[in-house]
Amino acid sequence: MEQGQGPLESLEIKLLNKKFWRNKKVFLTGQTGFKGAWLSLWLSSLGAKVTGYALKPPTKPSLFKLCQIDDLIDKSIIADVRDAKKLTQAILKAKPEIVIHMAAQPIVRESYKVPVDTYAINVIGTVNLLEAVRSCPSVKAVVNVTTDKVYENRVKGQGSRVIGFKEDNPLGGYDPYSSSKACSELVSAAYRNSYDLPIATARAGNVIGGGDWADDRLVPDFIRSILKGKELFIRNPKATRPWQHVLEPLAGYLLLAEKLYKNKKFARAYNFGPKDSDAKPVGWLVEKLCSKWGKGAAYKIDKKKHPHEAHFLQLNWAKAKTELDWQPKWDLDKTLDKIVEWTQAYNDKDDLRQICWDQIKGYESDNQIR
Repeated sequence: MEQGQGPLESLEIKLLNKKFWRNKKVFLTGQTGFKGAWLSLWLSSLGAKVTGYALKPPTKPSLFKLCQIDDLIDKSIIADVRDAKKLTQAILKAKPEIVIHMAAQPIVRESYKVPVDTYAINVIGTVNLLEAVRSCPSVKAVVNVTTDKVYENRVKGQGSRVIGFKEDNPLGGYDPYSSSKACSELVSAAYRNSYDLPIATARAGNVIGGGDWADDRLVPDFIRSILKGKELFIRNPKATRPWQHVLEPLAGYLLLAEKLYKNKKFARAYNFGPKDSDAKPVGWLVEKLCSKWGKGAAYKIDKKKHPHEAHFLQLNWAKAKTELDWQPKWDLDKTLDKIVEWTQAYNDKDDLRQICWDQIKGYESDNQIR
C-alpha cells in the first residue's frame, strides 16, 4: 500500500478556495525563479494582489521573461533578500496578508562552489524576511519553502529507504545547500516559538515542469540537449528522486497558506511529495523522456567524478493529507507529458503564458477546484 492511502482516497479532495485568494495581498519572494514564476501565474489567475521581490531572472531564457510576469503581477521588485533594509521597506509598503518565501540559492552543485553566498541567501535571507514580518502587523500567514533535502540522509550506496522522510525526522544536510535549508527550517521554528509568528515550512520533492532552465538539473539539461540536437550526459543514473510536477507542491503551498491564515495551528512543517510509485531513478526518467520526445532524444552516462549527492530521497506526505486534505494528482507519466507539451510549445513559439494557464486550469479541473 502506498503512503497516504486510506479512507480519504475515495473522497473528492477539493484543493483551494478560489474566493479566498481574490484580492488577497501576497508578498512573494523569488518570483523570477522557475517555481516563483509558476506561482505568480497561478496567483494572478486567482485574482490575488502580488508583490514580488527577487533578483533578476537567474537564467536565459526564463519563464518569468517568456511569460512577461512583471506585467502581470501588481509589482515586481528586483532586489536582494540579503538587503535587510530594502526588504523591510518593501514588506511594510506592500502590507501583505500572506508571505510566501521562495527566494533561494537552490542548486546543490552550485552550493559547493559558493557556500558563503548559499548560506547568506538561504539562512540570513530567511532571518531578514522574518524580521521584516515581525514589524508588519498585516501579515497573517508565512510559508517558508525549503526542500526535501533538509533531512539527515543516512542512506548509503545503493540501499533504499522503505518509508519516506517524515516531518519529525532529524534535520541535517551533507552539502551547503541542504544544510542551509535545514538552517532555514531552524530559523523559522525559532521565530515561530520566540515571537508567536504564524510561520509554516514546506518541503517538496524534486520539482519538474515546463519552463525550468536552471543548470545542473536533469530535466532542463535534457531540454537543452534536445533543442540543440545534442546527446545528454547524465550522472548517477541509479539515484532515486521524488519527482513531481511543479503545480503539485504549489497547490500545497497555497492550501497551507490559506489554512494558516485562518488558524495558527497550521504553523508547522509539511512535506509535499509524489506517490511512492513516482519516486524513480534518474536513468528511468531520462529513458521515459526520450521515448516521449521521440526522434533525436538520446543520452549517455557521465562517468566522471562528481560532488556528493544523496542516492535516495523520498518524502512521506501523510501529514499533509491528514491535516490539509492535500494529495498529489498528476502521476509521473502525465507530468512528463506536460513537460513535453510545454517544450514543444516553446519550440513552436506559441503563447507560453496561455500554455501555462491551460496547464493550471487542467490541474485545477483534476482537483475539483472551483
